[in-house]
This record gives sequence, C-alpha cells and structure tokens, in this order.
Amino acid sequence: MTSTFRIGGKIEVNRLGFGAMQITGHGVWGPPRDRAEAIRVLKRLPELGVNFIDTADSYGPDVSEQLIREALHPYDGLLIATKAGFTRSGPDMWHINCRPEHLIASAKKSLQKLGLEQIALWQLHRIDSRVPHAEQFGAVKQLLDEGLIAQAGLSEVSVADIKAASAVFPVATVQNNYNLADRHSDDVVDYCAANGIGFIPYYPLGGGGELTKAGGALDMLAKAKGATQGQVALAWLLKRSPVMLPIPGTSKVAHLKENVGAAAIALTDAEFASLDRKRR
Repeated sequence: MTSTFRIGGKIEVNRLGFGAMQITGHGVWGPPRDRAEAIRVLKRLPELGVNFIDTADSYGPDVSEQLIREALHPYDGLLIATKAGFTRSGPDMWHINCRPEHLIASAKKSLQKLGLEQIALWQLHRIDSRVPHAEQFGAVKQLLDEGLIAQAGLSEVSVADIKAASAVFPVATVQNNYNLADRHSDDVVDYCAANGIGFIPYYPLGGGGELTKAGGALDMLAKAKGATQGQVALAWLLKRSPVMLPIPGTSKVAHLKENVGAAAIALTDAEFASLDRKRR
C-alpha cells in the first residue's frame, strides 16, 4: 500500500492527514475550550509525519485558520488546504453561500488568515443550489487564473458534479462523507481512483453500527490487531483506495497519536473483505 499521494499530480503528501474542525469551540463555533492543547495538537502534526491539514474559513469561523497559522506558519513541508462556501450565525448553524463574490472574498480572507501568498488547495465547501453552477465553477477558475489558489477541489458532490466542474477547471480533490459504515460515495471513490483525483473522506470515524458492538467484526479484528476500533477503521479506509486521504480530527494530543498509529496497521485482503462483507 502506497503511503503517499500526489495531489493534482504535483504535491506529495502522506495519505493520513488531519482535519482541523475540532480545534474550535462547541458546535464548531468560537475558540477551543483548551486553546493551549489545540496548539499542542497542531505542533505535533509534523513531528508525527502528518503533512496534510484540512480546514475551512467557516470553522470558528476563522478560528481554525488562525490557530493553524499561530502554530505552524510558515508551513515548511506542509500542505494547508482550506474551503469556502458556508457562512455561520451560531454554534452548529451553517448557511450555504456560493455566490461568486462571496467565494472570491472568502479565498482572499483565508490567504490573510493563513499568512499565505497562494493557497495550495482550496475547496468549494458545497455546491449551492440557488446559484448557477457555471457561476460557482467560474469563480473557482478565476481564483486559479489569478494565482490566488494553486489547486481546487470539491466537497459533498456526485460523479456528475465532478464531471461538470472538470469541464471548467481541473478537480484535484473531492471531499465527501465516507467511512466504513457510510458507503454512499463508493461510486465517487472509484471515479476518483480512475482519474487520479484525491478522495478526502470527512467523518472517517463515523458510527459503525453493528460493526462496532462488542464481539462485532470491527471489535474482534481490532482486538486481534492489538489496536483500537478507530485505528482499524482508518486502516480500512487507507486500503480501500490508493487515492484515499483520511483526515481524522481531534483536539487532544493523545487521540492524535492514536489516530496516526493507524498508518502502521496493515490489513490483509481477507481482513478488509471481512469488514466489507459484515457491513452488508
């Protein structure tokens, strides 16, 4: 299993990354409860070999980007990816806004918050049903053409969406909800693999239902491996496809180290298939 992936065929990253949503406050709103620990988590990332960090302007909002800059700037050897397309009005409150002027202004603001001259990977956080797709994709192309972003991705999209966007700009990554229990994006994963597009599963440790119960398939395999269920679930994702880039997030150093340990767990084809079969 290859441990790295070259995003857009250009920037090589270790496949197990970090999602920086949980370093904000409750409801992804405001500062973290333990700011010092959040900074420690971020600082440990390069020490543990994590060089791909995913965030968004709406996490906080702005809080995640600011903490990343404080802890890690100037990002030597790191790829910091961010997203735009949501506005916030309070804890757990999200409002899609992908009007071109908002997307462009958000990208420029992220540049300032992160202390960058160019964002290496910028992602459309959602496709807005109220705005013509051509206008949203056109805004992404403008950001690329003006050099404000180097590469662009999409989030929570179908294969048809990827094809439509690809007619306007090169799609480097796709970020959908995907985990061992929630496989609704299987066709998207396969399309990304066939086309060299990085697939970033958010919520990679999502509820496993029957699999996670004591004596269940995931529980039994984890015990056999001397690992946690979460580590095995991440190992399953890494084996699922060579374009898979899981981004488990946490606000605790101990949990971070546990997650990163998943990269060292190798599942056999039979072990992988057993979890897939039990899910069905």
